[in-house]
Amino acid sequence: MSDTVTRLAEIRAAIGRAERDFGREVGSAALVAVSKTKPAEQIIEVLEAGQRIFGENYVQEAKAKWPALKERFPDAELHMIGPLQSNKAREAVELFDVIQSLDRESLAKEIAREIARVGKTPRLFVQVNTGEEAQKGGVLPADTDAFIARCREVHGLAIEGLMCIPPADEPPSPHFGLLAKIAARNGLKGLSMGMSADYEAAIQLGATYVRVGSAIFGARG
Repeated sequence: MSDTVTRLAEIRAAIGRAERDFGREVGSAALVAVSKTKPAEQIIEVLEAGQRIFGENYVQEAKAKWPALKERFPDAELHMIGPLQSNKAREAVELFDVIQSLDRESLAKEIAREIARVGKTPRLFVQVNTGEEAQKGGVLPADTDAFIARCREVHGLAIEGLMCIPPADEPPSPHFGLLAKIAARNGLKGLSMGMSADYEAAIQLGATYVRVGSAIFGARG
């Protein structure tokens, strides 16, 4: 068994323990294996070990790797978790099963247009900038309710959940709690939160997806 597959098994076991410890149903927090910058050979090891949900940050990188991988593993599910330019909306709708980084009106408009054109409907999460960091994408918490309403009412988009990336230098739990509150008042079940360093805290606060890269694949290559 390779180091990558061993680490995958350890993360899966830890997620299961956290679910039980916090009174969650086992399997209610799905693992998104973040495969950005990783070669197809290493991703295949993880696919062969049974992992089916993956996250990528860049449309072009995903386009280079994933069509062939999906031919071989047609039940794989691909999530866009990085910033998405409006001019990449067409490729993103065609390539990804889930887009987690919807964060502005122009992007909502382009995604809606491409869904109508392609006839394929990726599941959508709104990214919330819980730390209100200038360098990060995401809708500000105070603007999120109105943005979700516009996505639904103006652009006809079905929003499944919310995603956040807390500030690196702050405790993550208050950010996870804030995201859960915004989701609850908007009737959203999906919560994508928690990464390699803090996914257990995210599970405690209701994460339905945790995004883990380096703890599975090793340091970024």
